[in-house]
Formats: sequence, C-alpha cells, structure tokens
Amino acid sequence: MSSAKKITLKSSDGEAFEVDEAVALESQTIKHMIEDDCADSGIPLPNVTSKILAKVIEYCKKHVEAANPEDKPSEDDLKAWDADFVKVDQATLFDLILVQHLHDIQFHCSTLLFSLCLFSSSAANYLNIKSLLDLTCQTVADMIKGKTPEEIRKTFNIKNDFTPEEEEEVRRENQWAFE
Repeated sequence: MSSAKKITLKSSDGEAFEVDEAVALESQTIKHMIEDDCADSGIPLPNVTSKILAKVIEYCKKHVEAANPEDKPSEDDLKAWDADFVKVDQATLFDLILVQHLHDIQFHCSTLLFSLCLFSSSAANYLNIKSLLDLTCQTVADMIKGKTPEEIRKTFNIKNDFTPEEEEEVRRENQWAFE
C-alpha cells in the first residue's frame, strides 16, 4: 500500500504523523491543501488532537487498504471492522465527531442528534471524510434510537434544563414523537 510520497499531519497538540499520501487523500480537506501546494512543511490540523488524529488515520488506512483490489476484504468484513472501530468510550466517539469535548457544549435533548451530526467543528466534517462522519453519526443515532428523552439524558449525561412548563410545551408540540 505504501505510496512514494509521504505527508506530515500536525495535530493541535503538536504531534506530527507521517502518512502515505493515499491515506491523507481520504480527507478532502487535506487533498485540497495538497493540491494547493500547502503540504511541503506539513499540514497543521488545529482542530484535531493527536489522540483523535491517530484514530482518524487508523480509519483512513483501513479504508485505503480495503480499496486495494489485490487484498480487498469482503463488504461484510469491512462493515465488521467499522463496527469494531466505533466501539470506543463515549468521549472518544464524540471527539471523533466533535473537536471540543461534549461537556464544553450545551445541548438540549431535542436537538442533540442534529447538533452532534451537523456541528460545524466536527473532526470528520472538518477533515471532510464523509464515510467517517456517516459512521460516527450512525453510531450515535443507534445509541439514541428507541430511547425516551430521560434515557437519552442519562446516556449522555445531559442535564434537563427545561422547566416543567417548557417540557410540557415541547411534548405537546411534538406529540407524534412520544407515541
């Protein structure tokens, strides 16, 4: 899989990662930086910590290897690998999606999923790796699916900041969702 050219990626906490260009090109953001000749002295990624960048690189390496026709795994094998990849603690999962820690951001239960998946500072979104963003957001969606608002709050350690009146109004306006 080794390509001739290596690219250095620099995390927000100063760690440098040397990766094959093919791995770096999994990120559309990095691809555009390479195309614009901005990669000669390394590509700074100020929104991604070394811990999360290492996970992102692991994901990209696997998907580059999976695209190799000589060693191409079955679709089921790749799906199983993806499922194992996202079996991480909640903090790591959210850091894969979000640049900031979840506890630094105030979420309302009714907008949690949209905030997690569409937040503009997500690592997968910032790096523009659609398959990784889809995978991590689907994992969060699966964690929410079928749960009551109270169960979701407990799962994600979210404080209910609605007054009883506000909560009743939300339930009334969205009654279909509570049936």
